[in-house]
Amino acid sequence: MQTKLTNKIENMYLLGYDIGTSSVKASLVNIETGVCEASTFYPETEAKIIAKKAGWAEQEPEDWWNSLQMATRVLKQQNAEALANVKAIGISYQMHGLVCVDKDKKPLRPSIIWCDGRAVPYGNKAFEGIGSEQCLSHLLNSPGNFTAAKLAWVKENEPELFAKIYKIMLPGDYIAMKLSGGVINTTISGLSEGMFWDFKENCVSKDVMNFFGFSADIIPEIVPTFAVQSTVCKEVAETLGIPEGTPVAYRGGDQPNNALSLNVMKPGEIAATGGTSGVVYGVLGEVNYDKLSRVNTFAHVNHNQPDTRLGVLLCINGTGILNAWMRRNVAPEGISYSGMNDLADEVPIGSEGLCIIPFGNGAERLLQNREIGCSIHGLNFNIHKKAHLLRAAQEGIVFSFAYGMEIMKAMGMEIKTIKAGHANMFLNPMFRRTLASVTGANIELYETDGAAGAAKGAGIGAGIYKDSDAAFATLKHHSTEVPDTANKDAYMAAYERWKEILEKQ
Repeated sequence: MQTKLTNKIENMYLLGYDIGTSSVKASLVNIETGVCEASTFYPETEAKIIAKKAGWAEQEPEDWWNSLQMATRVLKQQNAEALANVKAIGISYQMHGLVCVDKDKKPLRPSIIWCDGRAVPYGNKAFEGIGSEQCLSHLLNSPGNFTAAKLAWVKENEPELFAKIYKIMLPGDYIAMKLSGGVINTTISGLSEGMFWDFKENCVSKDVMNFFGFSADIIPEIVPTFAVQSTVCKEVAETLGIPEGTPVAYRGGDQPNNALSLNVMKPGEIAATGGTSGVVYGVLGEVNYDKLSRVNTFAHVNHNQPDTRLGVLLCINGTGILNAWMRRNVAPEGISYSGMNDLADEVPIGSEGLCIIPFGNGAERLLQNREIGCSIHGLNFNIHKKAHLLRAAQEGIVFSFAYGMEIMKAMGMEIKTIKAGHANMFLNPMFRRTLASVTGANIELYETDGAAGAAKGAGIGAGIYKDSDAAFATLKHHSTEVPDTANKDAYMAAYERWKEILEKQ
């Protein structure tokens, strides 16, 4: 879990933190080589989530801070001299969480985190009250289970506590405050993920603030995403073993930060992940939206006037979880994921007419929040075997990615390149080949992670790197998958058949 540094101690470093739901990861990146030379995370078992009622999910902000200190302590045990040469700190964090602090800058309650569903009715009410066209055209998104709606829940259900709120923050803002000893600020990118930012007016949304009855005073000072946002105070520096005055020079939500980690910064570039759920995050160079609200739009980490850089986020619930279900219930007992991939690859493109609609993990934003379930179509008892089911599942997942990318293309995004970490479903050559062939985009795989990306973001913010191209010049490229043009017709026929079935659901 930790890698000891091998380079000379006089080298200088960047420190990146990834404040996740399960753990806090800390990574040390060598400024000169760009290599992540040491990393660790804490806790080793999944962090506690408080669920007082069904659909609720909370975490204590102080637990994030304690985990950060513990992770840094582990780094310090073998890399103390390197930590003493840290020149900037960057923060990646779980998106959409709400942290409320009083005038003493103490949390008033546990953070309501991203996967908590209690605020959906409040967001939906705002969407109707402000007006769907007004919300969508100003990129306020819908349906609302974002930070603003969570704050509305607190206002209605905990009015005495709400009255004590001095400032509200996102998880990354809270960690930055703790590092600095009390400086509270936020970013446009962060405010946009909380549904507080009006892209047409280029300011905190008056519509949202007025509808919910929030005072403008609770919004922290806004600072650039890449900049010296604050500096590490003496007490924290001594505790962590890093220099006092080290700049906190970058912060970004986990999905925008994942895109940064892959150097996805230009319009038309796509960052994708394929774990339990799938995420497609693309960069758009103009203010635009999907009229059916099937995707969310946030300010990307490099968004600024006059250069519009929006992150269009598509989340697909039914991806890797289907693959895991197939392994447990369909695949030969004891088979590895790699073995499943090999077995599926024995089946022709299109799985000989077998199609799987993969949406068996709840309501899908992609489908306008319908919950249609997972279904199998075209099953022939005389033709299809386990291998066909495995391939059809993989194809169904790929096709859901491609379907979502069609929405992005309709918004004006020209998709030429898909970048992803060499992990999870992107380890499967058949998955990559099918996705490249259906979308017509090259798939580039890299070795990276969120904490290392945040560290390099800090290098940009502190002026150590000129820009993202300089920061990620040493990003380790693993491989590139190009479309299989020889079999394009077969791939497209399978996709069109799958899409026809989906649109009848």
